[in-house]
Amino acid sequence: MTSDVRLRPVRDDDLPAFFAHEQDPQATWMAAFGPKDPADRAAFDAHWARIRADPRIVNRTVTVDGAVVGRVAAFPVGERTEVSYWIDPARWGRGHATAALAALLRELPQRPVHARAAKDNAASLAVLRKCGFVVIGEDSGYAAGRGTDVEEYVLELPAGAADQADH
Repeated sequence: MTSDVRLRPVRDDDLPAFFAHEQDPQATWMAAFGPKDPADRAAFDAHWARIRADPRIVNRTVTVDGAVVGRVAAFPVGERTEVSYWIDPARWGRGHATAALAALLRELPQRPVHARAAKDNAASLAVLRKCGFVVIGEDSGYAAGRGTDVEEYVLELPAGAADQADH
């Protein structure tokens, strides 16, 4: 089901799809740590201009059969590299996030790699575990997508970890 998942560099014409994906209230709630106001197109455009201009950030568009279904990224947080992803809610449950994250991890030479997920986001935690991430800690913080503090897991793909999501 995921064999047609491909990554490519983000293009200007991908941004309307990314913006549309963020308008889904369930997706925003699950992601938790998203934009303050997902409907603010000017803030969205400013955010994407900033992150696309940063050479340390690896942004990829996720496509299936040529259609934009989401995005995946690796970015610096202090001395760490963290990953994130967002898949169109209409495409959830098809393995696209796992396949996209696995493909991104093959592009990244550095290990360890880190990720964060709200403790109650079972789907995202499953994606991360399938890709070899393990929980190494806990944290909490204000999540604009929920309007409250949210507890989260901090996960790590350790040095020497094999890519477990290739099958």
